[in-house]
Amino acid sequence: MQAPSELREEPSILNQPASLVPSEPHHPLPARRAALKRRGRPIAAALLVVLGGVVGTGYYVWKKAHPPLPVGISLGNGRIEADEIDIATKFAGRVSELLVDIGDIVAPGQVLARMDTRDIEQSLSKAEAQTRQALRAVEEAQANLAQQQTTKTLAEQEMRRTNSLLKNGWTTQEIADQRKQSLDAAIAGLNAAQARVLVAQHAREAAQHDAGFYRVQIADNTLVAPKAGRIQYRLANIGEVLPGGGKIFTMLDLSYVYMDIYLPTLEAGKVKVGADARIVLDAYPDHPIPAKVSFVASQAQFTPKTVETQTERDKLMFRIRTRIDEERLLKHAESVRGGLPGMAYVRWDAKLAWPKNLEGSP
Repeated sequence: MQAPSELREEPSILNQPASLVPSEPHHPLPARRAALKRRGRPIAAALLVVLGGVVGTGYYVWKKAHPPLPVGISLGNGRIEADEIDIATKFAGRVSELLVDIGDIVAPGQVLARMDTRDIEQSLSKAEAQTRQALRAVEEAQANLAQQQTTKTLAEQEMRRTNSLLKNGWTTQEIADQRKQSLDAAIAGLNAAQARVLVAQHAREAAQHDAGFYRVQIADNTLVAPKAGRIQYRLANIGEVLPGGGKIFTMLDLSYVYMDIYLPTLEAGKVKVGADARIVLDAYPDHPIPAKVSFVASQAQFTPKTVETQTERDKLMFRIRTRIDEERLLKHAESVRGGLPGMAYVRWDAKLAWPKNLEGSP
């Protein structure tokens, strides 16, 4: 008798020959990765050693080139700044000429722009014609004055002779009265001639004043550079009509370039106006620029109005201005740039020598 089908043993993989048992699939990638990882560890360590050596060497070189500041020198960060000068028209008018452009270096008195002055030139021509006419009127009045002076002199002589004759009875009183009337008329004529000369002279002065006024207007419509500098902005074009005070250019004053820094109370209190300074720009770290302290603020900034404790007083910050010498700026006008960041070093101990890296460049 056969057993029921549900009680029959299923063939098991354990009962099969080993040759028939399927083997695990072989994956070589993890093993290769592990081998590469073990092989890369020495390389990474070597790279870290090299990198550490480079960083250490660089730090050593930097520290050697930038030794710590000695006591007596303070520093602060800031930006190069220069005063801006607006070149603006005094009178309303149309822009006629622009003789410079952005970036140009200009000299004191150099003509930068001209406004349209044709109407003023017409008024000047009229005033000059009136001046010439007034000059002729003065000449005529002076000639008439000379004639009246001669007439008066003659009348005085006639009067003296008539009086002498009248005393001796050689002439009549009627003749003497006539001579007196002639003298009075000559005196009146002379006074009138003198008045006409004054009127003519005043008219001449008025005409000359008008002509001078129009010349000044023409000169004021010729815009010139007040000092040496660089054109920073052009704010108008040829043909534009500007109101009085309309800006045409903005220029940088190359004779006044400075950097403002802020120092705490303990250091700012030792800084004097005229103290030596050095400015080192981020763009030129190896070229310290000699400068002088031109201003020390009398009031602190970045602090409360009332400071009661010593700790709070130590936090007071005072503005210090370091200014570059004008002659040096003019020699290097092409290199002057506003807005460049950098550091300013202030030496408040005059007996202290500058470190070699801050001795100053030519």
